[in-house]
This record gives sequence, structure tokens and C-alpha cells, in this order.
Amino acid sequence: MRQVVLDTETTGLDPKQGHRIIEIGCVEMINRRLTGNTFHVYINPQRLVEQEAIGVHGITNEYLTDKPVFKSIANEFIDFISGAQLVIHNAPFDIGFMDHEFNRLTGLAVKESAKMCTVLDTLDMARQIHPGQKNNLDALCRRYGIDNSHREKHGALLDAEILADVYLLMTGGQTDLNLSGKASGEGGLQVETIRRLSAQRKPLKVVMATADELEQHEIRLDLVAEKGGACIWRE
Repeated sequence: MRQVVLDTETTGLDPKQGHRIIEIGCVEMINRRLTGNTFHVYINPQRLVEQEAIGVHGITNEYLTDKPVFKSIANEFIDFISGAQLVIHNAPFDIGFMDHEFNRLTGLAVKESAKMCTVLDTLDMARQIHPGQKNNLDALCRRYGIDNSHREKHGALLDAEILADVYLLMTGGQTDLNLSGKASGEGGLQVETIRRLSAQRKPLKVVMATADELEQHEIRLDLVAEKGGACIWRE
């Protein structure tokens, strides 16, 4: 399964008032594994960015003056997301802006994101998993132990990368370890042949966990238990 974790930054809050996308950030996952493929672009909105929006993302009008317009990056963007499941936090906001941009283009056969991709809203998912709690991206990072201290302001690519981590933890972590080896077990899982160590081999050095590492381990076990998982280390 190909998923694209996506975020946008905009000139304001409502495309119906003429607001436009100024940044798009996407990271690709295949079978719940980050591939390293990304799509990231700043866009000249051909209008002023509201001061309140600049306060959120820090992208100024001056910075955008020499950036490409949406029309010039549209085909590359559509190629990147087409056929994927889009993973978006508060999807109606980003999809609303994307569809607004697509509808401004002439000669585009499909102008609705939902006809190019499927959409998964992680905000809706988080509200179901954590009802009655804060479920913005910062709150989810704190809840799942994700370090977002480098996130001083919103940025589309950085937020997409953080959201990918949040989504994977919210839904059980990465799958398909892709172990190297020649043997194949049930379900096609690649398994590695176990080799015995020589009896003459020197004893391996034992490195003990630090107090901080033990504390972080306990925090992760608390999270596993909270999600209903079995913590064999505590049995």
C-alpha cells in the first residue's frame, strides 16, 4: 500500500475568501515504511499572506516572490499523490485548499483530490482513539513520546514528517521488517538462517542501559499497555 503523508501552509484560513496554498510537504510510505521519497515546494500565491498566517508558519510575502506559481508545479504534485492514500491531519482543511487550486487550473480532467486518491484524516482517527483530549499535532507528539522540539513554527514538510511518526505509532508502529535472508517463512516473510557462534569466541561485551534509557523504556511500555498490548518485560 502506498501512502503519502501530506501537509500544506496557506495565506489564510478559507479558500472561499481567495486564500491560496504557499507550501506543500509530502513524505511517501509503502507498506507502512518510510521510503525517503518526498515532495516539497514553496509556491507564489499571487496575493498577500495574512499577518496572522505568517505568525503561524513564518513564511513571508518577500520570501515567496521568486517562487513558482501553483500551475507550474501542479503536474508534478498530481503525479506524486495520484493513486495513493493521503494521510492528513484535519484533512478537510488541506483537501479544501487543494481542490480550490485544482479548480483554478484549465485543461485538468480531474479537479477533485478524492478522485485522484483516498484520504485518511488522522485528526478524526485521534479523536476516536483519545476522546475528550487535545489531539493537535503537538499534543499527539507529547502523548506518543515524539521529539518535536525543533518545530518552532509550522512547516509543511516538517509537519508531514512528524505526522508520519504519529500515524505509525497511533496505528501500531511500522510493519514488514524486511529481514534479509534466503529462506522464506509463512506469508512470504523473509527469515534469516541462525548461525551458531564458535565456542572459542570471546565473550561479548555487555553494555548496560543508562538510567535515562531505562526511564524511556518504561514510558514506551506504559504506551504499549495503554494501547492494550502485552508487555512481556513486565510479566
